[in-house]
Amino acid sequence: MILDFKTMEETIIPNFKGGEKQMATKMHVDEKNRIMLSRLIPGATVGLHTHEGNSEIVYILEGSGKVLYDGAELRIEAGQAHYCPEGHEHSLINDTERDLVFFAVVPQQ
Repeated sequence: MILDFKTMEETIIPNFKGGEKQMATKMHVDEKNRIMLSRLIPGATVGLHTHEGNSEIVYILEGSGKVLYDGAELRIEAGQAHYCPEGHEHSLINDTERDLVFFAVVPQQ
């Protein structure tokens, strides 16, 4: 299967997971995975949330920002990945003046 994100419609999600501003995303969802190419505008955040019944891998394609992970604050930039295992909490924050573009996979259990 080929997922062509160039042809997918972008959806704007305000206050994703209780975060600030909005996240733009192109998403493929099936019974096994949620696969997303997403973008946080400057000042936008993904709200702090706990992964119950799944995990998440976030790979940064462009820009930089912060990850809040189990109470720690970590810097992240293009070329780095963040992994949030099941039962842990995290958030992604764009604290820069550029879009933060990332690819995320959430396997469904």
